[in-house]
Amino acid sequence: MNAEHSLSLVIACCLIFLAVGPVGAGQEASGSPSAYLPKMHYDSEPVLDGTDIIHDFIIQNKGTAPLKIEKVHAD
Repeated sequence: MNAEHSLSLVIACCLIFLAVGPVGAGQEASGSPSAYLPKMHYDSEPVLDGTDIIHDFIIQNKGTAPLKIEKVHAD
């Protein structure tokens, strides 16, 4: 994976965090969602430049209120 694809994945993860709010690290606020990502990093096999890479990041709600993810995109 080249540096451009790695940067895109890092940016996508950051945008997910901004979209869902603070990530709970074992701390739950009563009546609020708490996003948890079991795996925050993905390394793909080397690919030719310009090849699309698709990966699903699993996001779990460890809070007590519904978790709403309204917008996610990778740059």
